[in-house]
Amino acid sequence: MKKKTFFFPRSYPPYEEKQQDTKMEDAKLDLYFQLNRKEPEQKNIKRLIKIQPALTGFFPVVKWLPKYRFKEYVWGDVMSGLIIGIILVPQAIAYCLLAGLQPIYGLYTSFFSNIIYFLMGTSRHISVGIFSLLSLMVGQVVDREVQLAGFDLSEDSRLEGISPEDLFNSSKTNVSSVNLTLGVFNMECGKECYAIGVATALTFLAGVYQVLMAVLRLGFVSIYLSSPMLDGFATGASLTILTVQAKYLLGVKIPRHQGFGNFVITWINIFKNIHKTNFCDLITSALCISVLVAAKELGDRYKHKLKIPLPTELFVVVTATLVSHFADLNGVYGSSISGAIPTGFIMPQVPSLNLMSRVALDAIPLAVISFAFTVSLSEMFAKKHGYTVRPNQEMLAIGFCNIIPSFFHCFTTSAALAKTMVKDSTGCQTQVSSVISALVVLLVLLFFAPLFYSLQKCVLACIIIVSLRGALRKFRDVPKQWRISKVDTLVWIVSMLSAALISTEMGLLVGVVFSMFCIVARTQLPHVAILGQIQGSVFYEDAGEYENLTAVPKVKIFRFQAPLYYANKDFFLRSLYKATRLDPLLEIAKRKKAEKKAKQLAAKRAKENVQDNGNCQVNQILVPKDHEFHTIVLDCSAIQFLDTSGISTLKGVRNDYKEVGISVLLASCNPCVLDTLKRGSYFGPNEKDISTLMFYTIHSAVQFAGRREIAAFDSEM
Repeated sequence: MKKKTFFFPRSYPPYEEKQQDTKMEDAKLDLYFQLNRKEPEQKNIKRLIKIQPALTGFFPVVKWLPKYRFKEYVWGDVMSGLIIGIILVPQAIAYCLLAGLQPIYGLYTSFFSNIIYFLMGTSRHISVGIFSLLSLMVGQVVDREVQLAGFDLSEDSRLEGISPEDLFNSSKTNVSSVNLTLGVFNMECGKECYAIGVATALTFLAGVYQVLMAVLRLGFVSIYLSSPMLDGFATGASLTILTVQAKYLLGVKIPRHQGFGNFVITWINIFKNIHKTNFCDLITSALCISVLVAAKELGDRYKHKLKIPLPTELFVVVTATLVSHFADLNGVYGSSISGAIPTGFIMPQVPSLNLMSRVALDAIPLAVISFAFTVSLSEMFAKKHGYTVRPNQEMLAIGFCNIIPSFFHCFTTSAALAKTMVKDSTGCQTQVSSVISALVVLLVLLFFAPLFYSLQKCVLACIIIVSLRGALRKFRDVPKQWRISKVDTLVWIVSMLSAALISTEMGLLVGVVFSMFCIVARTQLPHVAILGQIQGSVFYEDAGEYENLTAVPKVKIFRFQAPLYYANKDFFLRSLYKATRLDPLLEIAKRKKAEKKAKQLAAKRAKENVQDNGNCQVNQILVPKDHEFHTIVLDCSAIQFLDTSGISTLKGVRNDYKEVGISVLLASCNPCVLDTLKRGSYFGPNEKDISTLMFYTIHSAVQFAGRREIAAFDSEM
């Protein structure tokens, strides 16, 4: 195919050094050099279709497990798996407080998510399971639906001596009930049954959304979740989690508030009921937080010397359970306890189709947050250890980590940073460690779960609150972040405040919208500059930012640092007119007004028989004003793209300045901008004016303007 050829002026020494008698025609043959554009490569559709065995593509474990280096990997995987399993047990029980569910469901979730990600995940290091932020979001939906169903949210049932199936039987749990259709089963459903029904329907839909995003290649949605926005959102949600758990620390019973303003209203209710504080819970909370924080700080300080992290949460849970059991803290002091945690598994159930329509919208932010954290963490640790992950497969994996467990009474999961870092620091090599963690949880499910009956809820709240240290520490980074980027800091603050003061879901929406608004605002009000020449070079820089730059005589060089499109075209024009101190439209209007006055004056004097003097006056008024420059060079190096409004704006600028005797040249256009200008006929029919309107470098445009001025001067002579 025929290549497209563009001609660009060669660079010459500063035109001031040229002799005045140099003719443009003398250098015409040497004035241009050729720059050939490559033809766009025709993409072969067949090459884009990667035929991959379905089994190894959908289940990556089939590919990597046969290559498992047993002697090299097994010790690190077993150790990290055991440690994560030990951490998972108390966290699984604790995070159920956030989700408004019984502790058994947290154990189910931790077990199934680890097994499924082992089969489908491509990351070797991330830990998938219960995440405090998602547990909070699930709990808010569960509380809302449970309240709308007529249940009492303050109802504190004692689930003593029951089997897992009895959680679905209202007569055994001695609570009110509603009719709920679970799959093909139409049954009488109590509060706990209804709550997990809402959670599983929500989880199933979140997983379906994630799988659909993977199938439709919609992973790009996560790019709109900027790091400052996610950090601010997580910090705001952490404040909400802290607020929700505060009542357990004090042992006060307050009504749960649903809707906007939960943060403020909850704290108002806490202070109204502060006189009802249970001192047993308060003292227990103080001791537990002291031990947990001290252990965390020691672990952080001596993490290089400790081969494995201290299992502080398990130690606190076991100790607190023993003390609560033998001292009968519930019977003597009325301390709130976890109650019975049954052993075994509940029969699988199809998530309620009736509830899905009620929580369809709530599942969207859950799906987005879940896959965003999972994909970002998997890519971060893959980069750290020098391997690659498949983001699309990660979305499928986390999607099925929600879909399949929803049939087994589990709620929404994702990768968690804290557990992933522990997993990495304890020698994890592959996802075999997830199987070990799942086996630890399975042992608790089958044998040890009832032993946690006397565990105080305030202890679980302490574990949750201490786990928020990382997110709450972000407040210390605000001054440093402000110095680096004020816009990113504003995004963080807005996301944090909206997530804490309005609601978690609204905080995500506000954060995304505000961060995108900041991007649009940056393109609408970009930086503009008049450039000067760096002495002794062919380079040009911002005259407002650098000293000792030389202004080019009779030439204005204008830089616009943003795409030129419909939203900022007016700002472009205002900035150009202000920078050059010449508005061509006003200049044209002044000239027309002067011409009209001159004609009126000439007509008046003609009647007085002073025609000659009148003509002389007209000629004097109509002489164009001699401006301080004759050429404007637009530096297009920072203009990424143009739209039709941008092309029209450039055409208008060129024509308006032409009417007042000033030329407009373009320099340093990228191929995208150049192609857009060609399609918009900016260079005339068949691009005949491209060699005199567009230049490869700023210096080429400046030299062309100088040589043209010399040629014009010579022609007048």
